[in-house]
Amino acid sequence: MIAAIIGGGVIGGGWAARFLLHGWDVRVFDPDPEAQRKIGEVLDNARRSLPGLADVPMPAEGTLSYHDTIEETVTGAAWIQESVPERLDIKHQVFASVQAACDPAAVIGSSTSGFKPSELRQGAVRDGQIIVAHPFNPVYLLPLVELVGGPADDAALAERASETMRGIGMYPLHIRREIEAHIADRLLEVVWREALWLVKDGIATTEEIDNAIRYGFGLRWAQMGLFETYRIAGGEAGMKHFLAQFGPTLALPWCKLTDVPEYDDDLVDLIAGQSDAQSGAWSIRELERIRDANLVAMMRALKQQDWGAGALLKAHDLRLRDAGGAAPADGIAADGPVLTLSQTVPLDWLDYNGHMNESRYLEAFASATDRFMELIGCDAEYVAAGGSYFTVESHLRHLDEAHVGDVITVHTRLLAGEGRKMHLFHTMRAGEREVATGEHFLLHVNLETRRPSDPGPQVAEALARIAAAQSGLPRPEGAGRAVGQRP
Repeated sequence: MIAAIIGGGVIGGGWAARFLLHGWDVRVFDPDPEAQRKIGEVLDNARRSLPGLADVPMPAEGTLSYHDTIEETVTGAAWIQESVPERLDIKHQVFASVQAACDPAAVIGSSTSGFKPSELRQGAVRDGQIIVAHPFNPVYLLPLVELVGGPADDAALAERASETMRGIGMYPLHIRREIEAHIADRLLEVVWREALWLVKDGIATTEEIDNAIRYGFGLRWAQMGLFETYRIAGGEAGMKHFLAQFGPTLALPWCKLTDVPEYDDDLVDLIAGQSDAQSGAWSIRELERIRDANLVAMMRALKQQDWGAGALLKAHDLRLRDAGGAAPADGIAADGPVLTLSQTVPLDWLDYNGHMNESRYLEAFASATDRFMELIGCDAEYVAAGGSYFTVESHLRHLDEAHVGDVITVHTRLLAGEGRKMHLFHTMRAGEREVATGEHFLLHVNLETRRPSDPGPQVAEALARIAAAQSGLPRPEGAGRAVGQRP
């Protein structure tokens, strides 16, 4: 599949990275002589951070190319993303050039943060081909994309656009009625206006306002949004109680929603000076990397809870795994070590020495064990029925370093699987390097009695089949080795 990116700034570069790292071939048109450098720097950040959100293999990276004309860029593309400056006349010129050369079936998305589809489509050859596809920076990490069409849109086109966005790990929010600035930017505009007044009136500095957000309601919004947060604030009585309690405050002069401070040089200098004092010690690229590391850590934490953006990541992992042809539980090739994990080392797995923290090795091996359990039929349905395996002993050997961006794989040997026992030996590699082994002894347990029990017949049969298939393999180097024994 080919994606064409028209305009390679911060947003266009983010789109290029999102598509490219999900296996699309990406073509870029931008007359800026610095475009390749700028996009290259965005890609460096994306390659460092995006793969770490996934706990399954990412698709092979697509091919990136730069082109001198819009015609050459869009020919044959299935998705065309316009990210040029927010001037309607420029966008109309771009759409005319795009539609003169592109496939009529291609989707043309605009990254506009404010214009309505009806405004974008003025003078277009094919109205329904152009939609708003408004993302958020950094596009390669934040999943929300606002899709806005028009009342006469083909429902099939809207669904096709949504499916494309889901395929690259995004959350398509289909806005059925067009409105200036869509949804998210309208909400942000309210906060932005109030923040400008707070600075102008000398009530708070830029840093104090940012601290109020990031230490307070911003954390709540990151995982529950606005209405669900206020539902909890209503206590056991819920949203009705909250509305009854705080509804009257809407009549109080708490904010200046329709009043805008004069955007003069004094206000610009005041805000710019405070911003420089707040974060001028870091370059923009350093701030981007700090931002990305924080986003990855928060989103992976939400992933563990299967909530908010984390639930989206978890579902995308399953989509990627299925697209990669993951073996079904009854179809794994067991005559050799079984691949049970393949993922990129994420940013939040590093320690102060700059390599993977020892606790993350155990986490990776635990994930490999969980995958092996799935493959033998001890999956979520089996566990819900009352059976599972408990780990009773573990032994890890750290043989080499793993770093951010390394693709680590774990292959698993079944050393014993008779009766209630399961003895696993995991080998972790980063590329061709063996970086760790994990040996785990588990017992099958009845979850009602919390006592050891025999596994179900389907699990026992799968274990017997794998044990027989692997019986001719040599015993893994390091199996059964005591602590302190080294080669």
